[in-house]
Order: sequence, then structure tokens, then C-alpha cells
Amino acid sequence: MTTSTPLLLADLTGVAVFAASGASAAVAKRLDLFGVVFVGVVAALGGGIFRDLAIDEVPPLAFADWRYAATAAVTATAVFWLHPQLARLRTTVLVLDAAGLGLFTVTGTLKALDAAVPAVGACMIGMLTAIGGGLGRDLLTGEIPVVLRREIYALAALAGSIAVALLSACGQATAVPLTGAAMFVFGLRLIALRRRWSAPVATMRPPRTGTRGPLP
Repeated sequence: MTTSTPLLLADLTGVAVFAASGASAAVAKRLDLFGVVFVGVVAALGGGIFRDLAIDEVPPLAFADWRYAATAAVTATAVFWLHPQLARLRTTVLVLDAAGLGLFTVTGTLKALDAAVPAVGACMIGMLTAIGGGLGRDLLTGEIPVVLRREIYALAALAGSIAVALLSACGQATAVPLTGAAMFVFGLRLIALRRRWSAPVATMRPPRTGTRGPLP
């Protein structure tokens, strides 16, 4: 098995997971078949397209390799037809999204490092690869993007990207440690959801009410 084969398999797995996440969110919004597939494909391929453009891989794999689009479309279509068996769609979306977050964090960071992007830039690309699909999904389904909320989302991806960069620097970028990094992002995201961890937000103080009347 070549070095690129495990990376391709992880990439396609991430595509399938994010496609299922996007399609589940679209089903919950009662979109038609085309809408469900479209949202699933955008959620699955958006982050990877950004990654490939950032590392100057043109055309992006989502367009150059039919397996990416086919995996996304087939997965989204399957979710559309099987959604009656998917109980509690919100929980399903959150779990699938966390899994996709972990997988795309690892593959995005690795591809950036393989393209000779410095570690800091590779971490940023890995994070943006991971959150790009969810951002597109939320915008298309009329939700405030998860990355803009108080939840631990982008921070989990950034932590995973840093872990991958450190493993690569130590010569440990092999299947088992990288799987551990993906599971770390996945677990951190789910724990943050369960315990309601959030990033700090600015608090707006109410305006002072003076004793003087209005200015003339």
C-alpha cells in the first residue's frame, strides 16, 4: 500500500461522512432530493476544494477525481432515501460532523505538509479544510455557522492540526498516531458538546441611564 493510498481512503471517508452530515441537515429542513444532494456535496467537497487551491493543486481533486463527487452524491442520496431509519437527525448530524471534522483536519494538514507548506500555514489549512464543509452546509440550510457560535469547533480542528504537525516533525506521521489525532478531534468536539464548553464571548453592558434630560 502506497503512502498516498491511506490518505486517499481517509479523504474519501471524510467526504462520505460530511456528505451524510450535510444531507441529514438538508433532510431536517425538508429539502427535496436535489437540495439534499446539493447540500451534501457542498458539505463534503467545500473544505477539500479550499485546501487544494491553497496548496496550488489545480484542478482540485474534487473536480479532477470522479471518486470524490461520486462518493458525496451517492452518500447524500442514500441518506435521503434512508432518513426514516435515521432517528434523531440532529444528533446524527452532530456526530457525523464531529467525525468529518477529525478526518479532514488530519488529511488537510498532511496534504499541506506534503506540499512543503510551513507548519504554521499547514495547521491553518488543516483547520480551514475541516470547517469549510460545515460552513457551507450551515449557510445553505439557513443556520448560523457552527464556527461562528460559542461552541468548541474550529479550536478542536486547530488543536488536531497542531498535533498532526508535531507528529510529522517527530517522524511519527503513520497510520496509528494519525488515527489517534483524528479521534482526538472527534472526542474533543463531542465532549465539548456534551459538557457545553464554549469559547468566551464579549458581553454587552446596558447603556447608562443618566439623570439629566435630553440635550436641547
